[in-house]
Amino acid sequence: MRPLEGITVVTLEHAIAAPFCTRQLADLGARVIKIERPGVGDFARAYDTRVRGLASHFVWTNRSKESLTLDVKHAEALPILKKLLDGADVLVQNLAPGAAERLGLSYEALKEAHPRLIVCDISGYGADGPYRDKKAYDLLIQSESGFLSITGTPDEPAKAGCSVADIAAGMYAYSNILAALLQRGRTGQGCRIDVSMLESMAEWMSYPMYYAIDGATPPPRAGAAHATIYPYGPFPAGDGKVVMLGLQNEREWVSFCDEVLRQPELARDPRYGSNAARSAARAELRALIVDVFSKLTAEEVIERLDRAQIANAHMNTMHDLWEHPQLKARQRWADVATPAGEVPALLPPGVPNTWTARMDPVPALGQHTDAILQGLGYGANDIARLHAEKAV
Repeated sequence: MRPLEGITVVTLEHAIAAPFCTRQLADLGARVIKIERPGVGDFARAYDTRVRGLASHFVWTNRSKESLTLDVKHAEALPILKKLLDGADVLVQNLAPGAAERLGLSYEALKEAHPRLIVCDISGYGADGPYRDKKAYDLLIQSESGFLSITGTPDEPAKAGCSVADIAAGMYAYSNILAALLQRGRTGQGCRIDVSMLESMAEWMSYPMYYAIDGATPPPRAGAAHATIYPYGPFPAGDGKVVMLGLQNEREWVSFCDEVLRQPELARDPRYGSNAARSAARAELRALIVDVFSKLTAEEVIERLDRAQIANAHMNTMHDLWEHPQLKARQRWADVATPAGEVPALLPPGVPNTWTARMDPVPALGQHTDAILQGLGYGANDIARLHAEKAV
């Protein structure tokens, strides 16, 4: 039995933050009913067509869900929503600011009739404050949270290559819902969870914030190198490939000089006698390292680093990641059905050995509409009428 079997989640969601949260609840066995706009659905369905005609974002965040099409502004929508919530444990929404309240789906509007319901609202800036009504997308929050100020090169900022602000908010929504379910098990009471993308990213930015406390200089943008530890970052090898490595302490610096660079005298050179000194002398130290590495292949560099017990990694591409030998050895892939056929999917990280993660299909738009309505007591004629009226 999976941990969340018997838990029903109703979600009015789009894009990434809420869908990523609820997909993880589905991984744990929850029944997730995804409400989508008739005809078009979650707009993430149209982000691209890279997965055999389907959108990469959507395939990633929507397996194991049921798709119910419903025009939430239609007169027939509220009775359907109320019936759904009668059997729900959790309501998740990341609609535009204020939309849930206008639909009568705020925690305050629902708590009397549904005292056990957990309502999770995900937004860019939170439920109050001067930014409450601002629209927020991932890149905008990366910028607003200061992430862009420390990411990129000295000449130009760069965004994260994945939806890091959405992922942060989705993870905090997911973990807080799990905590709320535990608390409800003790108290019998639901609650409201207010997740802000800005606050989620600000939490993740706390190291650079503390580094710059009291007006101190913030960490500089250092490309793929570490902003404050050196050597720590990418270095080219003689075969044109790049090796990523990282040193953390003086013992590792000595080992790096002895066994990797094979210049033990560098370990005693006062110009490089501390991390602060090495960081200040990056340019000349990098030239020394690159000169040694230029005579070696990337694999030869990694062999030396491994022998010296210096942390290192390949600079992998997406194609390399699909074929990663560690993921294959640990059997981390499963096949998931989609409207375009089966695709490989990564098993959720960290699942215990007492149960298996749910890896059910990615739904077609409205695939479960009729079955859900039947489960709510609607007859065939009523369902046909709702379709005719474009309510569903």
